[in-house]
Amino acid sequence: MIESIGIVGAGTMGNGIAQVCAAAGLPVVMTDISDAALTRGMSVVSNSLERLVNKQKMTDADRQAALARITTTTDTAKFSTCDLVIEAATENEDLKVKILKDLCPKLRPQALLATNTSSISITKLAAATDRPDRFIGMHFFNPVPLMALLELIRGLQTSDDTHAKAEGFAKRIGKVSITAKNSPGFAVNRILCPMINEAIFALQEGLATAEDLDAGMKLGCNHPIGPLALADMIGLDTMLSVMEVFYQGFNDPKYRPAPLLKEMVAAGHLGRKTGQGFYSYGK
Repeated sequence: MIESIGIVGAGTMGNGIAQVCAAAGLPVVMTDISDAALTRGMSVVSNSLERLVNKQKMTDADRQAALARITTTTDTAKFSTCDLVIEAATENEDLKVKILKDLCPKLRPQALLATNTSSISITKLAAATDRPDRFIGMHFFNPVPLMALLELIRGLQTSDDTHAKAEGFAKRIGKVSITAKNSPGFAVNRILCPMINEAIFALQEGLATAEDLDAGMKLGCNHPIGPLALADMIGLDTMLSVMEVFYQGFNDPKYRPAPLLKEMVAAGHLGRKTGQGFYSYGK
């Protein structure tokens, strides 16, 4: 049984995962490289829970109880009692490998280890650990408190027991899980990211404006958000990273990143987080 959670990273994904785990009654240890990052992460969680109280989806007592279940620290040795540790650092393979290697000696022998990657090989990351059979991909979606899906990805080494425990954990925190094999982009991003990349190609070619492309997909395909607005939300640097993983992993030109996407990233126009992407956000 998974009864206690460790989370590496207090950014957008890490603090969202911490929130849903704590709200589901699980004690959480959340780490980051600085106290300032942890303070920012907890502020996001507190504000998010406050909005749920204001919408009468949670009582104030439950909000306070959830916050009390989250412990923050810069010391990963505090993961020693956790049943599951989820790495939710930046989408960079070298960084993730370093974090995972540093974590392993600090974990209980039977603890499960997971990564929140959206595109990097689970098999390859598992091989960097001392417990490849107890390693699994857990791809949460942003914003974590609102998105119902948890995509589970099995590496070549992932055991049936680990997968079963991951499914149980997903249910415990109120998520619906689907399972994918280890392949670039897994299931959801394999479909989603090339679609977004194609929308960027269409914009680059002057096929239609960003507003019209997004309106077409919203009104014609019943998507809740257009692909270019979604790219801004994901982050154009993350989108480029994923498409480069696809391009290298499949060795297929259909996955080449749109030149306009590369240009936007080179300019520092990364979407909502910088205030400028395919749309302006007034920061």
